[in-house]
Amino acid sequence: MKVERNHRISCSMPSIYLISAVQFHRRFRSTVIQAGRKYPNLDECYQKNSSKFWDNFYKLHKNKVGCGAGNTIFPLVAAYPKIYVQACDISPHAVALVKSHLEFREDRVNAFVCDVTADNLLKRINPSSVDVITLIFMLSAVSPYKMPGILQNIKRVLKPDGYVLLRDYAVGDFAQVMLEAKNQMIGESFYVRGDGTCSFYFSEDFLSTLFLQAGFKTVNISTYCKQIKNRHKNITMDRRWIRAVFKWE
Repeated sequence: MKVERNHRISCSMPSIYLISAVQFHRRFRSTVIQAGRKYPNLDECYQKNSSKFWDNFYKLHKNKVGCGAGNTIFPLVAAYPKIYVQACDISPHAVALVKSHLEFREDRVNAFVCDVTADNLLKRINPSSVDVITLIFMLSAVSPYKMPGILQNIKRVLKPDGYVLLRDYAVGDFAQVMLEAKNQMIGESFYVRGDGTCSFYFSEDFLSTLFLQAGFKTVNISTYCKQIKNRHKNITMDRRWIRAVFKWE
């Protein structure tokens, strides 16, 4: 996930946009239960199995949404002909989808499998070589206890005065309210969906403090709210997303 001054950019995934379908919930509910028996701590359970859950997610939704399969990458490549993108995802299937995209070119995009909570990015990207890192619905997918480690990991490849661009779920989002009603909370503001994937909901204070402690300055942060009417179900959904720009000084 980077943009270099010589017009190189790299993007980290997943970019998780949609809530999973009901059939997907049912299909993997038994898998979630079995994993829960192995790990008494639910947070540990879902994080240990996150690669499998996200791989299954992308397999089901590959024809429906872009997700971690190039939503951010290819518009950038199309808009900026000279940039180079480094893209990573914990799901091998998501990376395979990126490489199968009609606009994928190896001289423009380097897509690889990486668990940024555990794998050192320096093994794939040169130190201090990245201008801009994008975290698009990515940070919410991991346990809040692992978020500081992710920020330290991306700092290794980010240039001094480099930027992090983030968009993610905000506290009070309709999806959080629904998960709360279903008793699917496994930690403070941290929930598991029926398919085993997880989602954290950020407040502006939590997010700015998280980045401040990692050595970043908050350039801009705001919460975007939008009401979406589902006429078929006759419900109004209050969606909330957080958007932020951070700078490493």
